Parts: sequence; C-alpha cells; structure tokens
Amino acid sequence: MLANVVIDTFLKGGPIMWPLLLASIGAVAVVWDRMNWWTRQAGSRDVDKREKVFAALKKGDMRVASATARSSKDPALQMIWEGLNYAHVTASLPGALQVAATDEIERAERFLPVMDTIITLAPLLGLLGTVTGIMRSFSFVGGDDLAAVKVSGGIAEALIATAYGLGTAIFCLVPYNFFNRKVERLQRDLETVATNVEVLVEAAKSKEIPHETELAS
Repeated sequence: MLANVVIDTFLKGGPIMWPLLLASIGAVAVVWDRMNWWTRQAGSRDVDKREKVFAALKKGDMRVASATARSSKDPALQMIWEGLNYAHVTASLPGALQVAATDEIERAERFLPVMDTIITLAPLLGLLGTVTGIMRSFSFVGGDDLAAVKVSGGIAEALIATAYGLGTAIFCLVPYNFFNRKVERLQRDLETVATNVEVLVEAAKSKEIPHETELAS
C-alpha cells in the first residue's frame, strides 16, 4: 500500500526525518492559516464606505467618519477608526494612523517569519541528513559481506533526507512570496488611505480657522 511505502521511505531517511516532519507540519499549518486569513480579507475592501468616510472628513465631521469606519471590516477603515479615536493618545493624527496601520500589517504578517525560518532550516536539516547518511555509509566500507547493502542504506538515508528538506522548502517558498506580495499591497493601500485622511483633516481644519476668526471679531 502507498501508506506503507511512504512510512518505509520516511524511516529509511534516518533520525533527521523527525525534525523535518515537524517543519513540514508547521509549514502546512501556516499556509492553511494564511490562506484562510487572506480569503476572509478578500471581500473586506469597502469602497463605498471609504468614500462616505472621506466625504465626512472633507466636511470636518469626525464623528460621522468614525462611526462609518467602525462598522466595517475593511483594514483601511479600521485604521481610520483607530486613528481618529486614539489620536489624542499620541497627540498626533499621523502618529495614531501609523500605529493603527502597523497593527493591521502585523496581523497580515502573522506566522510569515515561521515560514521564512522553515525555508532556510529545512534544506539545512536535509543537508545534515546527507552528511550523517554518507558518514554511516563510509562506516561500513571494508566490512563484512553485507557491507554493500549497508552502504546503500546510508546513501538512501542521505538522498531521502535531502529530498525531503528541499521539498519542504519549495512547498513554503511559493506561498511565502505570495503572502509577502499581499502584505506589500496592503501596506501601500493603508499608506495611501492614511495620506488622504491627513490631507482631508488638515483641509477641514484650515477652513475652520478663518471662520473662527470672523466669529471672534
């Protein structure tokens, strides 16, 4: 059966296969988690609400802008809501928006360092398995009549560990680059929205200043 062949091949790979197995399980878990997260995020962009928030900010109505942004799952609108509500903590709207944007980016980058580590670690573990397998093969050279069988077993251990390590790294590499690209796009989107918010808020404030001066006179 296929399962028996897989188990037999795994065991022939030597003890280094166990940390490689843990690395591959971790890789599958991270890819699954990130795929689900980005799938949920795919439909969260809310262009209509963004326009409503920008219109409210243009009028200087922060309360309406905050209330509109709060009810959305759009990361950019969540950033606006947090920025408008916590600007008093940092005493700066740009600072509050930056903190909120950093929180959103951290959510998007979750577990990516784990994938990065596995991409580097798995081939190194495979190489370690190669070295130990070759060492095992040479330890039987010049031995009894079964030396050829034992030598071939060590070579098989070396090749299996190498293949498994490379396979794990390759499995991680493509989704890792894909997720990083998604994070970069999200970061650019957040930066663009944050800049628009800052410009609109400053424009609204500049319109209010003359009005207040006229009232004072």
